[in-house]
Amino acid sequence: MKRRDTLGLAAAGIGGLGMNGLATNWAHAAGNGPAGAARVLRCSFPVAETGIDPAQVSDVYSRTLTASIFEGLFGYDHLARPAKPVLVTAAAMPEVADDWREYTIRIKPGIFFADDPAFKGTKRELVAQDYVYSIMRFADPATKSPLFSSVQNWGIVGLDERRQQAIENKKPFDYDTPLPGLQALDRTTLRFRLKETRPRFVENLSVGDLYGAVAREVVEFYGDKIMEHPVGTGPFRLAAWRRSSRIVLERNPTYRKVLWQAEPAADDAEGQAAAKKLTGRPLPLVDRVEIDIIEATQPRWLAFLNGQHDVIERMPPEFIDIAMPGGKTAPHLAKRGIRGVRTLTADVTFLYFNMEDPVVGGLAPERVALRRAIGLATDTQREIRTLRKGMAIPAQSPVMPHLTGYDPNFKSEMSTYDPARARALLDLYGWTDRNGDGWREQPDGKPLVLQIATQPDQTSRDQDELRQKNLQAIGIRVEFKPAKWPENLKAGRAGKLQVWSLASLSSQPDGQDIFSRFYGPQSGLQNIARFKHPELDRIYQRMSQLPDGPERLALFEQIKKLAVAYMPYKLGVHRYVADLMTDRVVGFKRPIFWLNWYHMVDVLPGGDNPA
Repeated sequence: MKRRDTLGLAAAGIGGLGMNGLATNWAHAAGNGPAGAARVLRCSFPVAETGIDPAQVSDVYSRTLTASIFEGLFGYDHLARPAKPVLVTAAAMPEVADDWREYTIRIKPGIFFADDPAFKGTKRELVAQDYVYSIMRFADPATKSPLFSSVQNWGIVGLDERRQQAIENKKPFDYDTPLPGLQALDRTTLRFRLKETRPRFVENLSVGDLYGAVAREVVEFYGDKIMEHPVGTGPFRLAAWRRSSRIVLERNPTYRKVLWQAEPAADDAEGQAAAKKLTGRPLPLVDRVEIDIIEATQPRWLAFLNGQHDVIERMPPEFIDIAMPGGKTAPHLAKRGIRGVRTLTADVTFLYFNMEDPVVGGLAPERVALRRAIGLATDTQREIRTLRKGMAIPAQSPVMPHLTGYDPNFKSEMSTYDPARARALLDLYGWTDRNGDGWREQPDGKPLVLQIATQPDQTSRDQDELRQKNLQAIGIRVEFKPAKWPENLKAGRAGKLQVWSLASLSSQPDGQDIFSRFYGPQSGLQNIARFKHPELDRIYQRMSQLPDGPERLALFEQIKKLAVAYMPYKLGVHRYVADLMTDRVVGFKRPIFWLNWYHMVDVLPGGDNPA
């Protein structure tokens, strides 16, 4: 799930649907290749999508799709590291007033939505009111947005009251009465009024895959089928979709003239070479993106080796030693024109505990002791060595690499493996084996059995096996409850899971965002553990208002220590990602905070790429 948020959730570790009104157009854009030769990027997802509506999705796979179809006001340079904000639909950076409480943004004219029956044959231009409507949708109770808490955290004047009015009066959300904090001053001018100082508000607006413009006519035309009919202003549109099986994006014929540009670092030789080849080319560079959903790791790997895919993202760990031993592309693959790239990502894996659960939840000392004992019994180094093949580093705090507040020298109990200490902690707080059967009971004598949600894939099974060994070693019995990823996500949001293993991926440079998972008012939303702690909430609120500097960094240290001490999340690792691609793919670089890259890469003709 980000304020991505705004935080994307991912696994730690469809009957056919024709799209009405989407006329297939495989004609190649001028300047990208021979006439009639379509460039096709073929890739895969390891987990099924949940849908394609920005306000209703939070998983990284669905958001990868929305990132290519919808456009936010701002984004990030494709190749610049550190991340550099860029204009997308905004004509300039915001005009800021009232101590970072007022932001006025002007939108570029001449941007149009993709053609769709909802527009009744007219060309529909993007206007400021589209962003007003799109952001209001997160607050509409009927949308049931899992990310409302992220928008709520912005503090838009009047938005909470508008939502509450709809809930209390049991009437449709009022989209028509202007809000004092969110207004279209004219067709191209948007103004935000915030309750409190928000020095980093532009970062929120740069999460284009979530806060991209959606046209009201489209939402009302398709109603409860809107997840199946994404219509945006971005470089691609949805051409075909078989749920949980195959997704095809095609070039959006109404996409405006946007030229490839990026600013790679001076020491980024590959980025510099890509910029030399691609600068000035019209976007998108490819005509079509074909995505297969392949949850089993071996078939996914074989599909890439057999030439069915041009890119395999997030290389399955079990094949790392074969593909990239020591972090470098294996010679036998390099001879075939395959290259690999390894990137330390802005993510963190974690085991979350439902803080409302009577066994693992709460702030009582014995419940905190149980969670910390589970943490101490977790052999993270063995996980990195055997399951992840060295493709991770231990997480010491929730703050991820590349983010404000990340300190590579910060050390904590999160990375400590000490089963003897875990057993002593359990004994001290009454989690003992009373009946001599080898398993511990709860302090009141009731059986202790952890119910851990999981997925039916090989990676999850391998992680479950190691976790079970770790917990058995300290006398804790565990039962695994497998279900598909979307089912677990739904149950987790509803507070129906006791324990589940997940990962968060950041979509903005500020490290405070991850602490929305600990922030009480976001309980059950971004705060999937439902953790509530008044002191942590106070620090979080203060951090939101301070500009960057030493005072704010000191608050990072305080909030990290509270997160470690109460352990509503047992942190795991920050992962390296290995991406492999053929030498026909030009311009790829693993994004850090964003998900839109399909439009920025080229796939050269040749090989078995279909024409």
